[in-house]
Amino acid sequence: MYFFVLVISRQHRVNFAIAHLPLFTFSMAALYEGFTLCGLVSGQNCSETCVRGVERGKDADHVVVTDSGRSVTVYKVSDQKPVGSWTVKQGQTLTSPGVCNTQTGEYVVVTDNKVIRVWKDEDINFDKAFKATVSADIARVHAVQDSEPVVLFARGAVRLLDSLLAAPQQPIEDVLSEEEVIRWSSSIVEGKQMVVLFSTEQKGNHFLYLQRFNPNSVQKYKLENKGTDAHPISFSATVRGKNISLLYLYSSGCVYQSVVLIREALAERALLSLDEAHLAVVGVPHPSAGAGKDYLCIWNTNFQTLQAGKEMTGRIYGQLWGYTGKLYVPHGKSLTVIPYQCPRSSLATALGKLQQSGTAESRSAAPVLLWNSLLHGDAAQPQRAVRGVETRKSKLLSRKSQAVPALTVDQVLERIKTAPAEEAQREVETFLCSATGPDLQLSVGLMACQLVARSQSEPSFYTHSALVQLVHTHGLCHSVCPDLLMVALQKKDYFLTQLCLQHFPDIPEAVTCACLKAFISVPDSDLEAVSVELDSVAFMESLVAGGSKEDTQQNGFSPVPPEEDSCDVEIAPSKTEQPPAWLRHELICPVGLKKAALLNEILQTAYSESLLLPHLKDLSAQQVLLFLQHLHFLYLKCCQDVSSQTSGLRSPTITQIMDWVGLLLDAHFTVLVMAPEAKELLSYLHKFVRSQVKLFSELGKIHGSLQELHKLKPPEDAGQYSIEVIELF
Repeated sequence: MYFFVLVISRQHRVNFAIAHLPLFTFSMAALYEGFTLCGLVSGQNCSETCVRGVERGKDADHVVVTDSGRSVTVYKVSDQKPVGSWTVKQGQTLTSPGVCNTQTGEYVVVTDNKVIRVWKDEDINFDKAFKATVSADIARVHAVQDSEPVVLFARGAVRLLDSLLAAPQQPIEDVLSEEEVIRWSSSIVEGKQMVVLFSTEQKGNHFLYLQRFNPNSVQKYKLENKGTDAHPISFSATVRGKNISLLYLYSSGCVYQSVVLIREALAERALLSLDEAHLAVVGVPHPSAGAGKDYLCIWNTNFQTLQAGKEMTGRIYGQLWGYTGKLYVPHGKSLTVIPYQCPRSSLATALGKLQQSGTAESRSAAPVLLWNSLLHGDAAQPQRAVRGVETRKSKLLSRKSQAVPALTVDQVLERIKTAPAEEAQREVETFLCSATGPDLQLSVGLMACQLVARSQSEPSFYTHSALVQLVHTHGLCHSVCPDLLMVALQKKDYFLTQLCLQHFPDIPEAVTCACLKAFISVPDSDLEAVSVELDSVAFMESLVAGGSKEDTQQNGFSPVPPEEDSCDVEIAPSKTEQPPAWLRHELICPVGLKKAALLNEILQTAYSESLLLPHLKDLSAQQVLLFLQHLHFLYLKCCQDVSSQTSGLRSPTITQIMDWVGLLLDAHFTVLVMAPEAKELLSYLHKFVRSQVKLFSELGKIHGSLQELHKLKPPEDAGQYSIEVIELF
């Protein structure tokens, strides 16, 4: 038995192939015995079609048949009988198939290209039915179930029937080009509105139009020519899921398929320029949000990055104003005022918040790129002095290098490719001791990439000291050598990883989370022999060792212990099980000193919150709990001994600790709420968040009081030195 197989290729071409297969292999389509609904009368011209159109009636059992002459007949299909027939007068011609408006039960037809006739089943005299003459030729009237009919004019314009009948002589625009003719048209329901599709031909070229309403929009597509003589002769359009599927039968016998995405009714949008590098857009979807939501977004045009986004509920009207740091957005039933701030456009702000603690002198300076010197050989400009870390070995090599001939960077790169690790390391360090000038930064990047590439291709090759020296030059960043950090993690070189976190301002959030996961997972015993910089944990060394200080007051403030602060949730520890040590007042650090130093580097790394959150979800529940315990310990320590933070060069601040607590809770809220071992921790986190809110509330009151006093008492010239006591109460 024969059957046709439709094979659709990626180019949407459908080929018909014949194959021999047993009948029982597939569930096949079937055609049943037919019956005659009505007879046909051939037209005077053999080329004329016998039936102008068959359209759906008021229900599934009725159809409207328009013949090629002057009659429109409504049939009840199950009875095979007409239930009504209407004929125009001699000399008049039906120029469009009759359709049924299922909303009103009326029938609509076009006669003589410009006359629209509307009637009902009870109307017997067709000539006395309602009619209206329009100002342009009509191609066809389309109607689908539960939708208002639409009128397609011969020149491509489309009107809803009711609006057209209200003003029949309204002007009709020309949509089509000169000599462009409509060959086919159809209508489908997209969501809750009708879409009119029609194809046209112009000098052998074929086009497809999609007309939508609310908002009124037209889309035009050009159909490809499939061969020199092939052209489309028949079309079919259906809605499949969220797409419009179009089938074309070409004169060559091939069937082609195209898919057009269904677009929802576009919300009105508005755009406002905020400064030379930022713009605000309202009515657009957020990249990470679901469909059907409108947002107010601020974009950085220099780096094409999303800087901020806020969901706007209700209808968006496509209006946006901005004055003196405030945006005014009408939506729904209100006009909302949204304050905004746009930092100076730079790569650091585009990549994320650069949250570094300590003074400017205690931090490593970011590299200064002298692009003119690197690209054009301009005279070198003096760079800002950089306070870096210099080892005894580098000082010794500096003294030795005075007697060694200088090497070029090309020579060093060639030796790195084949030399043993120890020799390659010596060559790099020797070059760094003798190299100066604006080309140093470019040379550092080339050598770092070469060393990392060879370490990846040869697992036995690794030059820890050389890579450390390259990082200390401040000429590297993650963008210059993107594989350096991951190689350091693979080699478990935590000292180099720590240096990169300190010196690189452009580390991607995915790499930051990879470092965090590695630091949390490494056992404390594995870090005993590892060299780690402990500046960030200098203020907690005495606590980790088991020592404690007597409670003191700083500037007259003594923080309230968590137990004394009020909390809505009270969790009593089990009688048979003591609470864990990290919840007691001894403030025992939950991790070792070296692991704490590595975790503290993560807290001070630049990040963008929206980009970091997805990667934080990869952490396990135990890893999140351990990190939260460490953050809880850091917070309590910072509150109880404020002055101790000054002893560390890179001590995390309370703001950084609070930000990371919020990030972890946002990323793992459901898991933490369901985990029994996390209940006590969440209770204490809730308490110290409330204490922060209380502190800032009191600071706000003091700030307001000082402002009022400043207004009441004008400033006086008190000389070079004075002490003034202000009594607030």
